[in-house]
Amino acid sequence: MNEHVMAMVELLKQDQRYQLEAYQFVRESLAYAQRIMKMPPQATEGEEGKADHHLTGQQLCQAIREYALEQYGYMAKTVLNSWGIHNTGDFGEIVYNLIRIKEMRKSKSDRREDFDDQYDFDSAFMPRFELASDASSE
Repeated sequence: MNEHVMAMVELLKQDQRYQLEAYQFVRESLAYAQRIMKMPPQATEGEEGKADHHLTGQQLCQAIREYALEQYGYMAKTVLNSWGIHNTGDFGEIVYNLIRIKEMRKSKSDRREDFDDQYDFDSAFMPRFELASDASSE
């Protein structure tokens, strides 16, 4: 097995709060934020002194919410709960676990607490209903 797989296996043994799918989903959400949502990353200085593009904890929480709703609709909260995720603080725990095994990076200004209390799961993952106008009645 390669070192990335070994690191993830070891992480899952050490911290059993979250399923593998939770980690995969957070990483997919980061890609979603950068690609689809076109969230403007903050320019930060990377480890080697070069410019790096980075999302804040708050931005990543928003991207995770949008991606979860897109992928799972009204079942998003149930799916996330089944992976061990019950609040936005859990996203921070997952991100910082990934940082610890060098699968994600953080800037000097990042804090684990940036993920806390970003939104309430019950209201954030309620189904959204939109009323369509009836164009044929005109």
